[in-house]
Amino acid sequence: MGIAKKAPRGGVVEKLGSSRQILLLRNEEIERFEDQHRGIFEIWDGFFGRSTSPNSTEVRDLVALGLVGGGMKDADADALVAEQGPDQLLHLRTLAQGVLGVAFVPDALAESDDAGTDEDQKKTETP
Repeated sequence: MGIAKKAPRGGVVEKLGSSRQILLLRNEEIERFEDQHRGIFEIWDGFFGRSTSPNSTEVRDLVALGLVGGGMKDADADALVAEQGPDQLLHLRTLAQGVLGVAFVPDALAESDDAGTDEDQKKTETP
């Protein structure tokens, strides 16, 4: 049995603050986000320059909701995200984009992990 955190299907495990956290956006978190901000697909398009780019509040809220979906309590998620200073905004943006992307395509990481495993196995096999 391993002690490392493992992301559930549709989630990611990323470093935030001093530890690794599970981030997962479920329908509930996406709907909460849309109730406070704007449509999730508009945010997605904004990450790629096809819409208004997400602002820092939207990015922070998306990350906090990802933490909630990963099992953290609302207040703890808000506090952890609030601890991240302006120097962490690019990292938070990357996390927000990643957790949203894997929510839309939940098997994307699993497929790349499997491909890497096969490739690693080929490298270690002897002819």
